[in-house]
Formats: sequence, C-alpha cells, structure tokens
Amino acid sequence: MLTSNDKGNIAEAAITLEAIKLGIDVLKPVAEHGRYDLLFDLGGRVIRVQCKWGSLDKELGVVCVRVGGSRHTPAGYVTSTYSADEVDAIAVYCGDLAETFLLPIDKAEGKRQLHLRLSPPRNSQRACINLASEYQLGAIAQLGERSAGSRKVVGSSPTSSTPPTEIVIGANRFRNHFGYWMERAAAGDEILITRRGRRYARLGPPDPQLATTDTAPVEEPAADPVEPAPDTARTSS
Repeated sequence: MLTSNDKGNIAEAAITLEAIKLGIDVLKPVAEHGRYDLLFDLGGRVIRVQCKWGSLDKELGVVCVRVGGSRHTPAGYVTSTYSADEVDAIAVYCGDLAETFLLPIDKAEGKRQLHLRLSPPRNSQRACINLASEYQLGAIAQLGERSAGSRKVVGSSPTSSTPPTEIVIGANRFRNHFGYWMERAAAGDEILITRRGRRYARLGPPDPQLATTDTAPVEEPAADPVEPAPDTARTSS
C-alpha cells in the first residue's frame, strides 16, 4: 500500500522522467519544502511546477487531483491552496494510466481538488470541463520547442520578416479553453478573438520578438457552437 509520501515521490520522479524524454530541461530547487517542486525550462521561459499524484476514478471516468492541503496548528486546522504568485503550473502523474499532465495555475488556483475528464460529456458541455487529452505534457513541450526555434530565427533576421501565426477564434472557444490559448500566446501566436462575428479582442506574446514563424494550420480544440451573425434578430419558438 503506497503512502502519501510514496505517491508524491513517484509522481515527481515520473513527471521529471517524462519531461526529460520530451526534451524539457528540468531543474530542481536546492532547498526542500517550497511551494513548487521543479522548474521547467521551456526555451522562452522557466515555469515553476508543483507535482501531484492523480487518482483514477473509473466509475466517473476522471482523474482526481488534490491541490489543497491542511495542517494542524495550536489555533486549529489551517487550509491552503496554490496561487499564481507561488507556482505557474500543476503537473499530474496518474499511476493507473501511466500518463502525465500539466495544467496552468488558473485551473487550480484557490481550489482544493480538480478533475481531469477522460472523455467528453455526452451533453457536449465544454464550460468548466478539463479534458485530460488537452493537458498532456507533450503538448506543452511542443509549445516550448516552437518558442525556442522562433528565437533562433529572430537572431538571424529582422523581427518584421517573421510575422507570428494569427489564429482567429470565437469568444466561446476562447473562454472554454482559456488555459490552452494562453499557452499558445505565450509561445508566440497572435490570437484574434471574435464575438458575434466581429473583432473583439487580441491576445499575443509579451515580447513580440518571440513570435513564432510556424504558419502551418493550427489544430484547435473541438469546435464551439456556431454564434449568431451580427445584428441577427432572434425569434422565440
């Protein structure tokens, strides 16, 4: 029977191994008991990663991850959660699936537990659903590789000659996959968000010089419901 410490050690080792296999440089703090366990060098930036064990619930078809803790003090029990000031991402290893996932902190911030769903819901709900397939560690590694490659290009040619890929998405899709599109923007993509067919907002990298030169078609998450055209009158049945 594995103890909590055993699970934590196994998760950290498995996450480290998977990251190294994907070409991610993994760094470990010298001091222990910090709020993050590892550092991932994604080429354009270094992110603070907290490692967690994921438990498979076969009946519900989800991976359950505890991201909150508690400790006993003279004043009673004190609960804690993670924030963006402490970590950048939560890495999860599910021993039953032998798979590793990486979620941006906005998916776990202030929460005590989160779920990764293994298959889409039958009612096609997208809001508040974390599909495990969208957070596999390999996808994050690819973003890091693209960012690193773009910096090499910028070094040998003017930034203006390497325009970023522009991705046009609807507001519903952006909202439902916010973490995914944040990672795409951080990797160098320009995200144009439309609402009811009109240009609404734009999201891009903090440093324009990190813009990617990849102009291949982008494979996006599942399509959102079609939004009504602008100024289209709505009728009730």
